[in-house]
Amino acid sequence: MTIDAASVATMRIAGVTKMFGTVRALDEIDLELGPGVTGLLGPNGSGKSTLLKLISGQLRPDTGTVRVEGLDPFAQPEVFARLGLCPEQDKFYEEQTGEAFVTALTRLHGYGAREAKARAQAALARVGMTEHMRKPIRAMSRGMRQRTKIAQAIAHDPPIVLLDEPLTGTDPLGRADLIALVRALGQEGRCVVVSSHVLHEVEAMTHQVVLVRYGRLRAQGDIGRLRALLDDRPYRFRIEVGRPRALAAALIALPHVQATEVVGESALELTTTDLMALCRALPGEAARLGLVIDQLGSPDADLESLYRYLIE
Repeated sequence: MTIDAASVATMRIAGVTKMFGTVRALDEIDLELGPGVTGLLGPNGSGKSTLLKLISGQLRPDTGTVRVEGLDPFAQPEVFARLGLCPEQDKFYEEQTGEAFVTALTRLHGYGAREAKARAQAALARVGMTEHMRKPIRAMSRGMRQRTKIAQAIAHDPPIVLLDEPLTGTDPLGRADLIALVRALGQEGRCVVVSSHVLHEVEAMTHQVVLVRYGRLRAQGDIGRLRALLDDRPYRFRIEVGRPRALAAALIALPHVQATEVVGESALELTTTDLMALCRALPGEAARLGLVIDQLGSPDADLESLYRYLIE
């Protein structure tokens, strides 16, 4: 199903604080999310799950407002019908089959028995559970249980999907399948929020991220653009090229290149304070020296590096 993006209002969180006793789980969070996939990142205890519970109406903020499609989601059935939630913790009726479990939850959204069953089967097929959907949940592997949780979150075709650590316990093939599914959900125009601490998996799903630490919003936006804002942090850059020493001698003369290091017979690593200036200068310097660049990239332009800079 493809969702009309124009019909999907953004989720708006304004000045939200949430306390648990004397612990401030979230502190003055301001956030706006729309269609597409957004990765919600942060260390354990940073407030990610609390934020998802506020968006899904399980908790009410102590201060500030949460609006989902313009409505307060707390105890609001109209909002629940348009949300799909895959929680981090398992809450199953262990004696049921996956098909029966997803069908029962889909019926709670108001569908009749026949349509709920058809939707459950379609959702389970989409997460790769067709062969196992009639197995009792107590007999399922952890990866199968995760797939079943995701199936119940999408069976009613919600425009907003919240996934809290959805890949936990899945094998490598299962992770690849579910990453592709999450990307597809976003491409259909849904607003998908994925909470995770596995950085390379999030980067495989999306380049749009939200980083939180100690309950405070640290950064939001495209990975590359966020990294570009850290102009006080030099980039590492690696170039695979013949005669790396000759290229190193040319590049070290550039004002934004701080250091160069030849690695082996065909690689050059350097640090620069201006990645774009380096990319503009590199073709000309290589052509002047008669060199062919085989491969290049910046290990500091990925999500793991950004996370390290902003969180650690």
